Amino acid sequence: MAAHGLVHGPLGANCLHLCVDMQRLFAPGSPWAVPWLEKVLPAVEALCAHRPERTVFTRFVPPQRPGEAVGSWARYYQRWECVTGEALGPEAVRLVPILERFVPPAQVVDKSVYSPWTEGRLDALLAPAGVEALVISGGETDVCVLATALGAIDRGFRVILATDALCSSSDATHDALMELYTRRFSQQVEIARTEEVLAHWR
Repeated sequence: MAAHGLVHGPLGANCLHLCVDMQRLFAPGSPWAVPWLEKVLPAVEALCAHRPERTVFTRFVPPQRPGEAVGSWARYYQRWECVTGEALGPEAVRLVPILERFVPPAQVVDKSVYSPWTEGRLDALLAPAGVEALVISGGETDVCVLATALGAIDRGFRVILATDALCSSSDATHDALMELYTRRFSQQVEIARTEEVLAHWR
């Protein structure tokens, strides 16, 4: 099992904060409300405030109507028709209010699936920016954060998960994923609290 903390040393100018799907779509009152979102919001906000110009927000954008999805996503949105653009309106995909003030200089990358890597927008944004390390926050630990972290690992980024800035709808699978990250990805994933990240990101 990997030790917690920034075991590969401090963070520098080549680091970027990648904040995953902290949107109204997952805030209280939404069909997809994530209970912990409000609990982790202060830590996420602190990371954004520390380096807003080195922050990228991803946003999960459902189709306008269920019939616009393809493959197994079509079945998925037949089940979750209540979260389509037609049902919820454009406000749902916006960042939660307390984070919107960071854009700009923070940037936003929209995606239609769990991973922010498959549609090419994030790669195109990071390639010219000299990014080598990613601090990941947001939700959910066991869905979109998982897809984000695995894509970052595949691309050779140094990956730091800010443990107190991650949220999920399920305690059990959040805990299972945190154990997976530390046991199976110990050479490629570091686990650290926001306080430590901020103290060592110069």
